[in-house]
Amino acid sequence: MKQLPVADPGTPDHRSPARYLLWVARGQKATLLGGMTFGILWMGSQAFIPAILGRAIDQGVAAGDTGRLLLWTSVLFAVGVLQALAGIMRHRFAVANWLSGAYRTVQVVSRKSADLGATLPKHLATGEVVSIGAADLSYIGNLLETTARFAGAIVAFAVVAVILLSTSTLLGLVVLIGVPVMVFCLGPMLRPLHKRQFAQRDAVGELNSLGSDIVVGLRVLRGIGGEESFSRRYKGESQRVRAAGVQVARIQSVLDAAQVFLPGIFVVSVVGLGAHFAVRGELTAGSLVAFYGYATFLVLPLRTATEMANQLMRALVAARRVNRVLTLTSEVVDPAEPVRLPTRGDLVDPVSGIRARDGLLTAIVSAEPDRAAVLADRLGRYDETSEVRYGGVTLASATRADVRARILVSDTNAQMFTGTLREELDPDGRRQDDELLAAIRTASAEDVLVALTDGLDSEVEEKGRSFSGGQRQRLILVRALLADPSVLVLVEPTSAVDAHTEARIAERLRAARTGRSTVVLTSSPLLLDRVDEVIFVAAGRVVAVGKHRQLLETDPQYRRTVTRQTEDEEVPA
Repeated sequence: MKQLPVADPGTPDHRSPARYLLWVARGQKATLLGGMTFGILWMGSQAFIPAILGRAIDQGVAAGDTGRLLLWTSVLFAVGVLQALAGIMRHRFAVANWLSGAYRTVQVVSRKSADLGATLPKHLATGEVVSIGAADLSYIGNLLETTARFAGAIVAFAVVAVILLSTSTLLGLVVLIGVPVMVFCLGPMLRPLHKRQFAQRDAVGELNSLGSDIVVGLRVLRGIGGEESFSRRYKGESQRVRAAGVQVARIQSVLDAAQVFLPGIFVVSVVGLGAHFAVRGELTAGSLVAFYGYATFLVLPLRTATEMANQLMRALVAARRVNRVLTLTSEVVDPAEPVRLPTRGDLVDPVSGIRARDGLLTAIVSAEPDRAAVLADRLGRYDETSEVRYGGVTLASATRADVRARILVSDTNAQMFTGTLREELDPDGRRQDDELLAAIRTASAEDVLVALTDGLDSEVEEKGRSFSGGQRQRLILVRALLADPSVLVLVEPTSAVDAHTEARIAERLRAARTGRSTVVLTSSPLLLDRVDEVIFVAAGRVVAVGKHRQLLETDPQYRRTVTRQTEDEEVPA
């Protein structure tokens, strides 16, 4: 078997769930055709077994001909070997089809999520995206896995039709008409099953979102005593999921029971009718055995057909969820004819009047703290309306990749991921140990490294939950420093550390970024006292520029913002 593809999966067709499933299927035509081929051989071999048994009984046992009995026994053995080998290969291709379909879905969703960036959480909850990886990809994989057996079922049904009609027209028609009728009787159950599966999928997505929120905010919940409240809420949502699952199970159980009950009645009817013909001498004993074998065998294609319909319904529900991600468009897009950004220059925002001069450590203080993140998004072109220029070139005229390579925004929402600390701090593996240690020193994170048993090779837990808030913040700063962009934009990089650590970071940051532009959005006096220039923004516009101590003396609004004093608390000069 060939190695599963890991290259670019291409652009999916997300105009409808059915089109997406067809796109996935077209992307793995070779393995699908291989699975269908061996599925046909596997089930087709089974289709000939009752006929071979009937011939062995009539021409060997009933006629007392040992030679013919050995001949048909040898044929049965050969067909059994063919069935076994075809079954092995069918299963291998089925697994390959499942993995290819499921993980191509992972690829396109992951790449789309990376492309959407900050746009994704604005439109979809975390649980929705998690549910795609936890359940939806399995349903898509199951559909593609079933195609091999479904193709075999169709061909086997055709083979059986020819054999039955050539043996007894009446019994053949009974069998060939009865099987589709049974499938038709099962059909009405599929639509309500589809609706209930869709409702269950919605409930599971909401529960995953709630669980993710609880895990992220667990420390805060414990701090305010909110565990009981969220526990009750989670129990309520989980009971809703359970109820939705029971609704699905009820109709699924009826469908499964019908898949056994209806074929059972059908087999009894066919055997009874065949026995009647045998008593009248219109059928031989071997033909009767063959008809019984076919009536029993056709249960397998029937179950495969209903399973295919069931998997198709589930896959359509899953594909609709996948399309919800794929149809989103990023708020920031690349221009049709991009230009290259210069390697150096001033970072200028004409809307607010901010000018971060090349090579300086600049601080931006916002009179409205909640606007700091908005300013950072604009400077890093996370806002499509941004008119920010770098070195005289508008960021909107360059590709996102070019902007990200020149300007890095590290805010308070930056995440840590699982893996070793070395991989976390230097994902591309470009830095030597001395460079890593230098950045760690700049961020005053030596104590974090010393506390780890394996140093840089220590494992980092999900979201860095084994670290305190201050430790995570310093490690995120280390990662930003090691990226070494032309412009580094930091949003409150020291908000979770003590004053002594903050003072060390402020002093070392200035030295580490000498000659390159660094913009810090903060109101911390310790940081502000060590920057080259402070830009004070109020109501979205620059109102003052200068040194920290100078602005403290000359601008009352700046002084109130930094010292957090009200007008009544200020001491008159």
